[in-house]
Amino acid sequence: MKSLRKTAAAALVSSFIAGAAQAEISNDEIRIGYLADMSGTYRDLSGPGGLEALQMAIEDFGGSVNGKKIVTFNADDLNKPDVGANTVRQWIDERNVDMVTGMVASSVVLAAAKVVEQGGKLALISGAAASSITNEYCAPSHIHWTYDTFALANGTANAVLKDGGKSWFILTADYAFGHAMENDIKKVVEAEGGSVVGTVRHPFPSSDFSSYILQAQGSGADVVALANAGADTVNSLKTASEFGVAQSGQKLAGMVVFLNDIHAMGLDVTQGLMLTTGWYWDMNEETRAWAKRYHERVGRMPGMVPAGIYSATMHYLNAVKETGSDDAEVVRAQMAKTPVNDMFARNGKIREDGRMVHDMYLVQVKTPDESTGEWDLYKVVSTIPGDQAFRPIGESQCQKMAPKS
Repeated sequence: MKSLRKTAAAALVSSFIAGAAQAEISNDEIRIGYLADMSGTYRDLSGPGGLEALQMAIEDFGGSVNGKKIVTFNADDLNKPDVGANTVRQWIDERNVDMVTGMVASSVVLAAAKVVEQGGKLALISGAAASSITNEYCAPSHIHWTYDTFALANGTANAVLKDGGKSWFILTADYAFGHAMENDIKKVVEAEGGSVVGTVRHPFPSSDFSSYILQAQGSGADVVALANAGADTVNSLKTASEFGVAQSGQKLAGMVVFLNDIHAMGLDVTQGLMLTTGWYWDMNEETRAWAKRYHERVGRMPGMVPAGIYSATMHYLNAVKETGSDDAEVVRAQMAKTPVNDMFARNGKIREDGRMVHDMYLVQVKTPDESTGEWDLYKVVSTIPGDQAFRPIGESQCQKMAPKS
């Protein structure tokens, strides 16, 4: 009898899976919403450039999946959680959006992702940094694709510690992302025998960093770590340069620094800076070819976030094609069982907690003499394997893990 029951159960599961795989596309369209900061602090990080990467993926896929048109909507979340959440709620309720991507400011993402979960849809998060997204705030309805604070702190902080930076002062953006980054820095520094001698939190966004940099200098710390991003990081580094932080012997560690930040500040200000990235346009022929196409459309080379948006979208559309469904649960399961192999990642995998695990790269900003062109900004120092870069699954606080297949 037990054998019969097992056989019947197996048949029922197989029937369910087969039925799900044959499910029709709702509304006869695949509907994608792009939510990002299109006008503020994080505009250059993702914004219109990220939307262009999304459109590139859709065009490369032919504009449709199995004959069903791909339709997009986009909105500026203004870096406000209520705006982001309300926009996504409207998309789901009134436009039946299947997937939301972009997703930059962590506070906005956490609010919007909750709406996505309640609506039974899927979010592919490429711009946000907080590792809490797949830790205490994990959910089967979202996947964190490009990078997170744990991986950035793990890569950059370890490199700076090995270079003699034992005492740290942390300048933190006062919201979800900054808090997560600060906590991840502390864990890495203390685990390696270093110490955090002081922290200060600044409003998000900020324009005047004078008082914060003076506090950092007064701390006497070996390292001043910037747990902020976008225009806040640019303004922090400019102020630090004006106050002679590096010249006085303190190391600057930009924990969340992007290609567009380095380009905006120039090599004279940023040369020698160590940072961690999930992708660089000049790594191989495939990355260079994609970056060239992006540059022709946008007028600048892509950083890791647009590349991640493209990669996540292509993986999603391939899953929709394979399953014949836009049901979030069905598509996510297909995405999770399929390795990510594209111009962004090699043998990437989507873990139970929603973390897309892939290699990260420790890079150093070139000197003006080393650079051979406007966007020749990094030299890759080392590759950090994905299983070493991201938080181990055994340390996760995630309470909503999908069962292992």
